[in-house]
Amino acid sequence: MARQSISFTKPNDEWLKSQVESQEYSSKSELVNDLIRQARNQQREIDWIKAKLEKAEKSGFTNATKEQILAQSKSDIRG
Repeated sequence: MARQSISFTKPNDEWLKSQVESQEYSSKSELVNDLIRQARNQQREIDWIKAKLEKAEKSGFTNATKEQILAQSKSDIRG
């Protein structure tokens, strides 16, 4: 695992310490890695939504009802 040295603002450091003290995480490193994983997952979801919106914008108009569109979206998510 790569070792890094980073600095936190006082409020962020205090929040990190409180999370470790409440035993939510065993260390600041574990917490920061979890936050980064969450951010990466969120970014993947945002990228997926952006791609869907771009595809929709390029495809033009539809005569499908909102219920049909929702059903298709749910089907696409399930794979």
